[in-house]
Amino acid sequence: MTRPSFLAAPQLLTFAGFAGLLVAWELIARLALGDLYILSPPTAVVLRIAEDLPLYGRALGTTVSEALLGFLFGNLAAIILAMVVVTFPPIERLAQAIALVIFCLPLVATGPILRVIYGPGWGPQITLAALSVYYTTFVPLVVGLRAVPPSWLDLIASYGRGRLTAMFVVRVRASLPYLVASLKIAAPAAFLGAIVGEFTGADRGIGVLGIQAMRTLDVDGTWALATIASAVAMIGYALVGWGGRLLSIGDPPTLLVSPSSKAPKALWQRVGLAIGAPLLSMTVILFLWQVSMDGLELSRFFAKRPGDVWAYLVAGSQAAAHRGELFSALGETMIVTVPGYFAGLALGAVLAAVFCLLPTVEKIASPVAIALRSIPIVATAPLLVLALGRGQVGMLVIVAVMIFFPTLVACLHGLRQAPGQVIDYFDSFRAPPLTQLFLARGPAMLPSLFAAARMAVPMAVLAATVAEWLATGTGIGNLMALTSSTSNYNMLWSCVTVLTLVSVTGYALVAMLERRVLSHFAPEQVT
Repeated sequence: MTRPSFLAAPQLLTFAGFAGLLVAWELIARLALGDLYILSPPTAVVLRIAEDLPLYGRALGTTVSEALLGFLFGNLAAIILAMVVVTFPPIERLAQAIALVIFCLPLVATGPILRVIYGPGWGPQITLAALSVYYTTFVPLVVGLRAVPPSWLDLIASYGRGRLTAMFVVRVRASLPYLVASLKIAAPAAFLGAIVGEFTGADRGIGVLGIQAMRTLDVDGTWALATIASAVAMIGYALVGWGGRLLSIGDPPTLLVSPSSKAPKALWQRVGLAIGAPLLSMTVILFLWQVSMDGLELSRFFAKRPGDVWAYLVAGSQAAAHRGELFSALGETMIVTVPGYFAGLALGAVLAAVFCLLPTVEKIASPVAIALRSIPIVATAPLLVLALGRGQVGMLVIVAVMIFFPTLVACLHGLRQAPGQVIDYFDSFRAPPLTQLFLARGPAMLPSLFAAARMAVPMAVLAATVAEWLATGTGIGNLMALTSSTSNYNMLWSCVTVLTLVSVTGYALVAMLERRVLSHFAPEQVT
């Protein structure tokens, strides 16, 4: 008698992973950490959810609605922007710069400002949810829109068709796997953005209940809310993955793109581009900042202009003291953000390689990975700080956890973009899996890895500042929380400006390295 096929189904391994996670959680909570009262067992969490189900249901409906709207608007903006910059390359640098600056704005600081602008209602929650997802979709989608063989574009041109035809007939189809991978990352991110928006003064939602639970040290309530949030984010992740499988277009093509043979630019051209492009981008961004504040007729008391920040940090009589306070707090944040950033990237890339080599391990361990990323950082940060302390170790773990899952998704997707013809070639020589990993799948992964590395820069800053804001009482996140509560908007806007510049600088450094590496391994990605 043959064994029923469902026993060997991948779903059974995933179920086993969930079951193992729950059993380990229960045992650790009951035996190892129970006396510390920082970890509630699943049984206690289920009982709390059952007791307060009507309350949680109403709050969840509000937060999910906000997250869905933000998910829709943010991803729609990302898709349109990606198609525009690929169709019209000359505007890419400026568009990328503006989009990057908006994405790098720290949510913990922009939330209170948006609350003042919007007033009561869903405005801040939807806006922060959209801001949380649009750039994480935009960057991989640009990579996907460029991942087409030049011969396909030549065929379109031979029929007398232009860029728009190439976009909708060739590039859009090639970009579908990249879009699905980015939407998987966006699902938990939108929920996080909505919760952060609720933290700024909303009257209902999961974030409001979370604040109340943390302030009253209600550990069971905090874990119940974290579990609900994780379940919702994981459902969104699964639904996007299911939709992606329906839209699958098969194995990716072999690109066969040789390194660029264009003559190098003259020295004056390279210097002009290196200096002129950033100056133009900065000028446009400052102009938009000033015009938006003036156009909305926002009070200078809370809506600071570029000149106000310059006077506060540079030209004013107390500027030196203000800079000292700000940069001292920034130094505390960067000490944990930088190593946490690299640890998260390394963990995500290594896990992706393991999952690619051992698919069974992926089915078992992926629920744990999804759960770690799906739990909103605003819920886990206080608990992780209680468990690991307020020192650098706890902060480093928080930053690494925030980064590793998007990196894992991106790298796993990239490893699977190795063309089937190339894998067949290695199989014909019976090349071992490790050889295929390093010589075929690894190079195919590089565009996705660098896209994840660029997106991870502001994510790392977000994770560190949220943890400081909620739990540690240190760093620039705590400084922003204090200045927001005391209405010191000069310092708050200065923190936003400096953090944005730090994120943009880190992003630019990663992008420089990316261009050098991809010019050899993926020339179609270099414009």
